[in-house]
Amino acid sequence: MQFSEQWLRQYTNPSIDTDALSHLLTMAGLEVEELAGVGADFNKVVIAEIISADKHPDADRLQVLKVNVGAAEPLQVVCGASNARVGLKAPCALVGAVLPGFEIKQAKVRGVESFGMMCSETEIGLAAESAGLLELPANATVGQDIREYLGLNDKLFTLKLTPNRSDCLSIVGIAREVAALTGATLDLPKFDALSAQHQDVKKVSVADGEACARYCGRLVKGVNATAQAPEWMVRRLDRSGLRSISAVVDITNYVLLELGQPMHAFDAAKLQGDINVRWASQGETITLLNEQEVKLDKDMLVIADNSGAIAFAGVMGGQSTAVSDTSTDIFLESAFFTPDTIAGKGRRFGISTDSSYRFERGVDYGNTLQALERATALVLEICGGQAGAVTEVNGVLPKRVPTQLRMAKLNSILGITLDESLVAKLFDQLGFTYTQKAGVFEVSPPSYRFDISREEDLIEEIARLHGYDNIPAIAPIADLRMLPDAEGLVTRAVLQDVLVANGYQEVVNYSFVDESWETELLGNAKPIKLKNPIASNMSVMRSGLWGGLLDTLVYNLNRQQDRVRIFEMGASYAEAKEGFQETMRISGLAYGDVIPEQWGEAARSIDFYDVKADVDALTGGRAEYVAAQHPALHPGQTAQIIVRGRSIGWIGKLHPKWQQHYQLPKGAVLFEMDLSPLQQRSIPKYSEVAKFPPVRRDIAVVVDEAVSVDALIKTMKKAKVQFVTDIALFDVYRGKGIAEEKKSLAFYVLMQDTQKSLTDAEVDSVMASLLELIKNQHGAELR
Repeated sequence: MQFSEQWLRQYTNPSIDTDALSHLLTMAGLEVEELAGVGADFNKVVIAEIISADKHPDADRLQVLKVNVGAAEPLQVVCGASNARVGLKAPCALVGAVLPGFEIKQAKVRGVESFGMMCSETEIGLAAESAGLLELPANATVGQDIREYLGLNDKLFTLKLTPNRSDCLSIVGIAREVAALTGATLDLPKFDALSAQHQDVKKVSVADGEACARYCGRLVKGVNATAQAPEWMVRRLDRSGLRSISAVVDITNYVLLELGQPMHAFDAAKLQGDINVRWASQGETITLLNEQEVKLDKDMLVIADNSGAIAFAGVMGGQSTAVSDTSTDIFLESAFFTPDTIAGKGRRFGISTDSSYRFERGVDYGNTLQALERATALVLEICGGQAGAVTEVNGVLPKRVPTQLRMAKLNSILGITLDESLVAKLFDQLGFTYTQKAGVFEVSPPSYRFDISREEDLIEEIARLHGYDNIPAIAPIADLRMLPDAEGLVTRAVLQDVLVANGYQEVVNYSFVDESWETELLGNAKPIKLKNPIASNMSVMRSGLWGGLLDTLVYNLNRQQDRVRIFEMGASYAEAKEGFQETMRISGLAYGDVIPEQWGEAARSIDFYDVKADVDALTGGRAEYVAAQHPALHPGQTAQIIVRGRSIGWIGKLHPKWQQHYQLPKGAVLFEMDLSPLQQRSIPKYSEVAKFPPVRRDIAVVVDEAVSVDALIKTMKKAKVQFVTDIALFDVYRGKGIAEEKKSLAFYVLMQDTQKSLTDAEVDSVMASLLELIKNQHGAELR
């Protein structure tokens, strides 16, 4: 929202300077994003009148002027402007004036003394180009400072408003806010209802009284559409970022800026029949004022007549009924459309207008008729004509439900004690009506404050007006105690450190992903779809993190990063019996060589077992791996990760079809696990340190190819044979001496007793027990 400080100060003029006003607005929640001056910086330029113009004796294109600058004697100025003539009033820079880029000095021009310079818009920084002197009206006061005359001492404020403060999308709204903050007098424009000067009216019907809760219209006949908008109006529009178009359009734009009420003017001669506010038919077309033809959806509201849609309600008018220079009768419209009705409709066609911006956030429904009266009065003043009676249709208007504010709650949240009398005064400054009883205010906000609906909103209003600077920053007083640190719980930071120590880098991706990632890459047939996605490729919630990691991999490969190790710790989402379930997961991807290029070791691409070691580091060695199938992973290099008998995730090499899809020169290895099981660890228990040496015995057995090493080790460890401290595989053999579909597995067994040295008989007994176990359960034969 951009506005002129001079315009604002016509409605309320607090006794603070521009910088203080800017700070006040920012601290009150209306952030001043930019504060700029109007035009360039210059001085000593006044309004001058040319009283004589003689040809220069030595130059065909120069004139020697005598100009009246309000001094006792006229000045002689040499000028080359083609429009310099007797009687013209234009800016004149006096000797000593500092203009953008140069200073005016007394000089001789082709032998003739010149005591100043007549100025165009270019010389005083009002335009990049100009064809001649800046011509001023005949009633301009000679000798007056041109900065004062053109209002160039003005400042332009640009506010960065939050969506809830739609009441400040107008000069009147900002003036109300400044008056409330400073206690300054508020002098708003006054306009009375105009009496009808003719009997013609346009009937209006509204199909949905909730979507269009109020519609006001008036027929104004005999207007002069070619009339020029006054300079003060054009200036205010320009300083608010709007260009002048025509008098009628300028008036509707002016009312929008002044009162915050979007308006529209139809050429009454082009209207066919009465006005009907209705929902569009599916596929109904309309050509808008910007010459864009759009096909409307059935959830879009239109203004229509017997010919069809003539305006896209709340967004933009139609070209078929636009006001032109030949228009003589106009129909002025002022309406209230609910935010839900207008929100997002224009953006479907890439359209965002000042009107839709305001309707989407909320317009003052109590100001609809007053805005129409204001616009009508300006039309009659500038364009002439006769106003007809107002046609008004009211539907279901929003209700402003009274909200309670407890003084105890207010003081508790603010941390200070405010008197009830001060709170009452602040509500008066805000224009809120209230009743007060036993430390409780029951407050009814005005129609323009859509953002006041609960007690916290009222507390915020009191805090803003009292001033955040006036609320002391009191340091909290509390006992400092060590927080409990559960030894059996591993923090997220520890898991992150494990991966970082293994060469991974953490990334953060969006939870909104492309639907194809879910359905094809992760095999999720029913992803959670967003009702209003911010982009087509971010339309569903992710159920896994691999899509984002692969996207990040491609991004890095495109930038010549050929070795990538990344991980992400984030939420995944799935449907539950009641609503949705959010699960934190940790996911990783490794691509390229195992180690960076170097002279000491040959290059080797990362494989399944390299990443399995990283997963083992995360699980503390508790994980088991069971071969399985996943749509994103290679059929022969995929496993489920099992911890304590429960599947917590997947590990595997990327499926070749996805490697081709992402155009990866090499294969990538991925893993993903639920975070919660990784954070649960067994608490270490003390055991006595043995004083006697361990005994190692090796055992080689022949088993079927289908028997896994893990199954044999689990069987031997689960038996908890006395003295056994560790069992591990150290050799696998297939070939001569071993039958087909058989394999030889060699294990070492460590044994130890904390109280004594083991005898050969005890060791032999242990080995016999282990062999018997795996023979009975897995058909193992001693080699």
